[in-house]
Amino acid sequence: MCSKVISPNSIIETYETLLSSAATILDEDAGNPSWQPRADFYVYCILASLPWGGSELFEQAPDELERVLVGIQSYISIRRHFDDIAFSVFETDEGNSPNKKDFMEDLWERMQLLSRNGWKVKSVPKPHLSFEAQLVVGKSHRFHPVSCPPPTFTMSSSEILKGQEKHEANLKYPQRLRRLHIFPTNKAENMQPVDRFVVEEYILDVLLFFNGCRKECAFYLVSLPVSFRYEYLMAETIFSQLLLLPNPPFRPIYYTLVIIDLCKALPAAFPSVVVAAVHALFDRISNMDTECRTRLILWFSHHLSNFQFIWPWQEWANVKGLPKWAPQRVFVQEVLEREIRLSYFEKIKQSIEDAAELEGLLPPKAGPNFRYHTDESKESTEGHRISKELVSMVRGRKTTRDIILWVEEQIVPANGTKFAVDVVSQTLLDIGSKSFTHLITVLERYGQIISKLCPDEEMQLLLMDEVSAYWKNSTQMTAIAIDRMMGYRLISNLAIVKWVFSPANVDQFHVSDRPWEILRNTVSKTYNRISDLRKEIQTLRKSIQVAKEASAKAIKELEEAKSILEIVEGQPVSSERPGRLRRLQGFADKAKEEEVTIEESLEAKQALLARGLEEGKELLRLLFKSFVDVLTERLPPVSADGDVPNLRAGDPNVTFPASDPEAATMEIDDENGADNNSDAHAGT
Repeated sequence: MCSKVISPNSIIETYETLLSSAATILDEDAGNPSWQPRADFYVYCILASLPWGGSELFEQAPDELERVLVGIQSYISIRRHFDDIAFSVFETDEGNSPNKKDFMEDLWERMQLLSRNGWKVKSVPKPHLSFEAQLVVGKSHRFHPVSCPPPTFTMSSSEILKGQEKHEANLKYPQRLRRLHIFPTNKAENMQPVDRFVVEEYILDVLLFFNGCRKECAFYLVSLPVSFRYEYLMAETIFSQLLLLPNPPFRPIYYTLVIIDLCKALPAAFPSVVVAAVHALFDRISNMDTECRTRLILWFSHHLSNFQFIWPWQEWANVKGLPKWAPQRVFVQEVLEREIRLSYFEKIKQSIEDAAELEGLLPPKAGPNFRYHTDESKESTEGHRISKELVSMVRGRKTTRDIILWVEEQIVPANGTKFAVDVVSQTLLDIGSKSFTHLITVLERYGQIISKLCPDEEMQLLLMDEVSAYWKNSTQMTAIAIDRMMGYRLISNLAIVKWVFSPANVDQFHVSDRPWEILRNTVSKTYNRISDLRKEIQTLRKSIQVAKEASAKAIKELEEAKSILEIVEGQPVSSERPGRLRRLQGFADKAKEEEVTIEESLEAKQALLARGLEEGKELLRLLFKSFVDVLTERLPPVSADGDVPNLRAGDPNVTFPASDPEAATMEIDDENGADNNSDAHAGT
């Protein structure tokens, strides 16, 4: 429109169509308010375009523009305020949120301010002004009318179904940005509210269109067409995407690489901004969502690995004196553990030599903890003898069947199944302990032995205890071993959930990421199985269509060849040569056989999918039940009048069960790493 390609009236008509559809969606009778995200998206399209063409619309169609703005004001007044705390990176007191306005309300306020300022925006380039004389005499075209999908109606009054519809709408029309206010206002760049929105849009567009080309992404991010500095805003926007709940738009590794490239592209400016962001997030880590903490740990450890693990650790040395469950202490501890995975123990120990106090947070030096080492200084037991014999059988290339018979006939009757699981699992893990490849090889060759010994959940729980005991000094290898055992169906996902929520592991929930990593892997693998099966089924359905067409074509060619006859001695005889008919018959039989094979594969995959979906349902049921049980045991009861106690630090009305002496002081300890500056950040 600014270049006179499209007429202003066409734009106004498009705006009004979008506004009318948005208002219809919110109508209780004619629409479906559960689909408000779609309505918000329509209005967002209008508001996001105003910084680019608002001044031209104001000059050429002021009355029509004013009518649109009045319509937007009416829409904002009838829509529901969006305040879903489940999507908040930081926990905040109800009614004391630093963002009292949701995204649409905030954007509308910015556009109102822009309107009062005469639609002047510094961050929007206006190349058309250089050609104004030529454009004045140009010809405009009408924009094709926009058609919006009709509202999705619902006749149900069930809150569950309404919630499902709202969830579906959020998936189809996600909010593009949830601002993460990291820096105080006095540190961030001084820019107008509308300019901030436009630069955020620039950054999000670059991240979107260059998500497969990280270096090009970084190049364009540092070359935005604005006349002011925006490093702080760029960092906030990228971190807001990295920590976006429930999932970031792209894989976290993408944002990690972009941040690394930005530090290299702007060595004098961006690294210091990243450092400031890390310190600001660290100060508020106690109020950060647990999922976001994990992402931040993974990002930070990976980021440091690209800069020689250099960091002023002495500034965080005080966390060693905090309780073991304090969020800041756990953050530092997990970052160091992840760094060791990316490097080696001595290197990371050397990197924190300026903060010797933190050496106590380093994990034990990784290595196996084999219970049956044959050492002269140790007493040789029955377990040592059996383990040594099993090693000899493996080295002697005994078959899996022979070893199973040996275990069932000689070990189990004399010592019991639990003892057999102990010795066999420890020994096989020790044989595969040299590397990840060795572990995979052992599980592939001798996994049937473990499967025979651990057919039910009770024995699988015992097996995981043995894995955890053997790799007690290596969280990474514990997670890998359990993950691979699940992949080979030696351990069920339900057994893993039960093991994670066993008392010994529940005690680690607040002090280590070890149980959470195993649980994340389990849920992800279960979901990925279902996702892969769905993709395979979709591919097979397409293949069936192709196979049916090929089979029909082959049969048609065969029938046509058979139908060509000639008269020989008064009798009709096929004129085709027998060799060609045999080939056509073979092609037809092969095509039909392939069609049948694909159909059988499809049926098998559909059966696996049905079983996978049931497994997924059972997993979620058990997962939520386990969480409920754990929380119910530890949360203070609701009072007789129905008041829910405030669990925040310092509430004198909260009393914890006497069975947990540490819990009674956990939330009121002044040294727990809580965010003492949360109020100071409230306005940022």
